Amino acid sequence: MHNLRNILILAAGFGIISLAAQQIGHFFTKAKLPLISGFLFAGIITGPFMLGLIPEQAGEQLRFVDEISLAVIAFAAGSELYLKELRNRFKSILWVTAGNAVIIPLLGGLTIFLLSDFLPFMQNMPTASRMVISLLAGSILVARSPSSAIALVNELRAKGPFTRTVLGVTMITDVIVIFLFAFSSSVVDAVLTSMGFDLSFILLLLAELLLSLILGYIVGRILEFVLASPFQDNIKTATILLVGYGVFIFAGVVRDASHEYLPFELFLEPLLVCMLGSFVVTNYSRHRQEFLRRLTAISPPIYIAFFTLTGATLALDVLMATWPIALAIFAARLMTIFAGSFAGGTIAGDPSAHNRLSWMTYITQAGVGLGLAKEVAVEFPAWGGDFATIVISVIVLSQLIGPPFFKWAINQVGEAHTRGTSIPFDGQRDAIIFGMEGQSLALAQQLHTHGWQVKVATRLKNITDKQPAAGITIHQVSNFKNLQMLRQLEIEKADAIISLLPDEESYRVCELVYENFGIKDMVVRLNDRVNFDRFHQLGAMVVDPATAIVSLYDHLVRSPSAAPLLLGLESNQDIVDIEIRNPNLHGVALRDLRLPLDTLILSVYRNGRLLISHGYTRLKIGDRVTVVGSVEGLDEVMLRFDA
Repeated sequence: MHNLRNILILAAGFGIISLAAQQIGHFFTKAKLPLISGFLFAGIITGPFMLGLIPEQAGEQLRFVDEISLAVIAFAAGSELYLKELRNRFKSILWVTAGNAVIIPLLGGLTIFLLSDFLPFMQNMPTASRMVISLLAGSILVARSPSSAIALVNELRAKGPFTRTVLGVTMITDVIVIFLFAFSSSVVDAVLTSMGFDLSFILLLLAELLLSLILGYIVGRILEFVLASPFQDNIKTATILLVGYGVFIFAGVVRDASHEYLPFELFLEPLLVCMLGSFVVTNYSRHRQEFLRRLTAISPPIYIAFFTLTGATLALDVLMATWPIALAIFAARLMTIFAGSFAGGTIAGDPSAHNRLSWMTYITQAGVGLGLAKEVAVEFPAWGGDFATIVISVIVLSQLIGPPFFKWAINQVGEAHTRGTSIPFDGQRDAIIFGMEGQSLALAQQLHTHGWQVKVATRLKNITDKQPAAGITIHQVSNFKNLQMLRQLEIEKADAIISLLPDEESYRVCELVYENFGIKDMVVRLNDRVNFDRFHQLGAMVVDPATAIVSLYDHLVRSPSAAPLLLGLESNQDIVDIEIRNPNLHGVALRDLRLPLDTLILSVYRNGRLLISHGYTRLKIGDRVTVVGSVEGLDEVMLRFDA
């Protein structure tokens, strides 16, 4: 009971530290560093070698945090192995993966073996032990960071053959590395326990892998059952975590039982089991999207806890004594990645420019590599802690250096599609509506009454009979998907675009606007619900006619006072969004603004987050403020905020 109380107190304290680590991680992103670097840093400064807020025994007492986190990391890696998206580039993916899987562990392991005299925990080991431990370290150096790669691809909106190959290699490599690790760790165990390399050892290793495959399939079907169940979302998420944790518990029970009752020790690799289970759900069930949503929802707190605890358990004394070795191993890893990627790409017949740059996208390491390093620390306690510290030091360097290289390579091959730069506000609000119909002209008229200059772009040729109001012009164009056509419309001056076109044309217009002009306000009328995510990824606001009317009725029933105001049905009352452009208002608290008495600030939108306003909220340049009030009062507020 006393031990349980200590664990609960330690877990509560660690939870508070994790909240602080989250803020430190976001601070690191402002310096263009990865989030996990901030989490690791938070763990280091609160760990036993610095502030001591997390004691040295925390690694063992909070082992369940590690195991739950590792299960989620393995689930995430397996979910990215979606076969339908990998088939087109399978040849390139196969050869680049093979090049890395062969060259990195061999040359990386050779480097570590040559440096073993400088590693304290290996200095007194026999040659055979040094060789197999070096091979084990070399296998971990193969690991990638799927989460980092996916985050960077999403950030850059990267797409193309180079990007597909990079993602495919990254995902499959994290499967290969677990097989390499399982083999290497079994070899290490055999050498250190003098088991020997006879036929029985090979059969045992194959049996372990086969059992892991079978268990992985069973876990996949269990996950499928959970996702198909009528349980609430929170219960499903908790059950997924419990299934992952149960894999680690089961693997530990099997190992202990076989050690006690059998003449050999049976080792099931829990990371491999979880990854295979996720692979089954992703490719052979109808619940892939729901599974991805749940993983996306639970991953942030999982990563915070995992990386913070990892930082706290780093043996800094060993790191300080061996950092030159870690730097040398990191340099060797870069060279082996280049050799493996270049060789594989050349055999596959990829463009030489891609082969010269692809190594830059394979540097990052995170979840699986860290998990394997910590597995060594647990399985081989005599020297595993020092081993893990060296490997984790290399992983930290890889995670710091990798993302900038990744971005540079994607930009160099021309597959990045980031948001363009918009021009400064010229004092006049301009909107362009694509597609002419009754709704287009009605919307144009309504925007005009609120002070907007409006253009309507249409493919219709007989537009001379149209008599738009002053401030509204109609332009006949031949192709909505042409960048030159957009420039002829002077779209760079637009503050908003509205598309009432078919979905494919709307998407192409929004994509061109996003990449070349950076216009933030894009409104699209949706025709097919399956296209919602595509527009959402561009930041477009989607109006679905199938649900818009129902939502309108709902708001009118539940909010009979607010809804008419939002819809502009109240005479002399309106609600508008205003961007803060007046430099004199930067840093001014809302309570210090002298606004018209018949206006009220409802909220402030800043850096993608909606802030519920209060008197102490301070404005910043670029904030978008939602204001409600009389038409005259709003005109005065707009003049003051735009000045």
